[in-house]
Amino acid sequence: MIKSTAKFLTAALSATLLGGCMTVPDSSTDIASADPVTVKIIGLNDFHGNIEPIRRPIGVMDDAGQTQQIYAAGAAYLATVIEQYREGFDNTLVIAAGDLIGGSPLASSIFLDEPAIGAMNRMGLDFNAVGNHEFDRGWKELKRIQDGGCEKNTLRQPCAVENPYPGAEFRFLAANVVMPDGSTLFPAYGIKRFDAGGQDIAVGVIGLTLKDTPTLVTPSGVAGLQFTDEAAAINALIPDLEKAGADAIVVSIHQGLYTEVGYNNKSCGGVSGPLLDILAQLDPKIDVVISGHTHFAYVCDYSAIDPARDFLVTSAGYGGSMLTDIVLTIDPATGDVTAKSANNVVVQSVGTTRDGSPAVPSADYQQFAANPEMAAYVKLYVEASRAAAERPIGRISGDAKDPGPATEETRLGNFIADAQLFGTAEAGAQIAFMNNSGIRTGLAPGDDGTITYGDAYAVQPFGNTLITKSFTGTQLLALLEQQFDDEGFVQTFSASKGFALSYDMTRPAGSRVVSVTLEGKPIDPSATYRVTMNSFLAAGGDSFTVFEEGSDVVTGPVDLDAFEAYLQTTDVLELPALGRITRAD
Repeated sequence: MIKSTAKFLTAALSATLLGGCMTVPDSSTDIASADPVTVKIIGLNDFHGNIEPIRRPIGVMDDAGQTQQIYAAGAAYLATVIEQYREGFDNTLVIAAGDLIGGSPLASSIFLDEPAIGAMNRMGLDFNAVGNHEFDRGWKELKRIQDGGCEKNTLRQPCAVENPYPGAEFRFLAANVVMPDGSTLFPAYGIKRFDAGGQDIAVGVIGLTLKDTPTLVTPSGVAGLQFTDEAAAINALIPDLEKAGADAIVVSIHQGLYTEVGYNNKSCGGVSGPLLDILAQLDPKIDVVISGHTHFAYVCDYSAIDPARDFLVTSAGYGGSMLTDIVLTIDPATGDVTAKSANNVVVQSVGTTRDGSPAVPSADYQQFAANPEMAAYVKLYVEASRAAAERPIGRISGDAKDPGPATEETRLGNFIADAQLFGTAEAGAQIAFMNNSGIRTGLAPGDDGTITYGDAYAVQPFGNTLITKSFTGTQLLALLEQQFDDEGFVQTFSASKGFALSYDMTRPAGSRVVSVTLEGKPIDPSATYRVTMNSFLAAGGDSFTVFEEGSDVVTGPVDLDAFEAYLQTTDVLELPALGRITRAD
């Protein structure tokens, strides 16, 4: 960004007018002749509590369009890479774009993601923009995660390993999350200052989440909060950062893009997604936008899209499998960022995967060793969770390793819906619906099909309870139309056995459901049906507001308990076939 030399003139209180010209102390000449200053920023996003390496390889596509499966991530390896990329630089900071916590594997989630925060403390994280998953356990629990302590805000006991839990040593930022009194839940921005050869260099960081966060979390967890427009919240803060003397402005936002090019391609090729509308409105004084949410990895030079806005837009994929190495060159005399670059780095781990199998490294990507101190910290929590993680809960047959697209019916989703129907039989359930966005990973059974509690927890880490409600046939049909409305992307359910639905996207919104049957009989608009869903959906999550309208509410078991009980009904359970939800067009 350009910041006038008035920064220095306003400090020159002894300036005098001689012959109509202003003179300033000789220190301004020193500033004018100062060498450019380099600032190194490490960008992260969507860590999701992956303190261990991700159990299955991630697909990494290079600039040639070739994709390799790479074992990656884990806090001990990420710490090594951060340390390596900061080495030799005096002016560094680490910024995350949300979802550090929530949707996490068992070793972190079962301890309320306290170890994920502990890991980030040890890596030297400076700022994290809140993401939607930061609100999974409600905003009061998120405040505890920031501030520390052992106040119990959920069914799980905090401080189970570290007592007391010390809190985050970095700042959460929430520029567009507004409390009833008009203040923001967390600070809207932060500034990190560096002494660069006697010159003050400041980097301002604005952090925020997507405005649609309330539709992605249990509504009770964000009750009383307002999530405002992203671009308006960002632009309103630029003058404040300028007044504070920011030489560079970074936006960390939990919203993102989809791309069609390699993880480190700078062309912005085939970009799409909701972040584009936000970027098009941003103040051109911004230098870098660190983004997230979509789990795509990219480095986009946005000037290729809009020359008036020459900021970089970055994302480091998912789970700590990558980081973004960002370098800014700043002229201390003018406050200009005169050069900027960014590169994504794959955090290829060395050793074994989470299930104990060898992680075969790729020679095309650098291999990193684990940081010993971080490895010891992670081990503390892994050992504490081991008994729960390794407990066998049943056996399955059929391929469940790929969870499938989050917007379509899946075999695993149908299996979960069947389990939820089974678990709420006493409540009179006739139908169960599972949101596929709530299926966080596939199942990886042992050679004999054995599923452990840790396997199941990785699939459904949210601890949702099952809710059964009564709906009229008319309400049920309206609910099903919400899968295909124009308010967002198509979000089909996975449904329990006996239920079938056909839809046609060529029809107008509100009339896209072609047919709906239960046990072969069409849904009767005047009849009443007992429907089970998880507590997230029951409160209108994922914009399925009709779920809130049900009556005769019965609260059932936790989703994982129902899943385990269903697995134990027989020696081996076969995953159900697809075809309960079909497209007619």
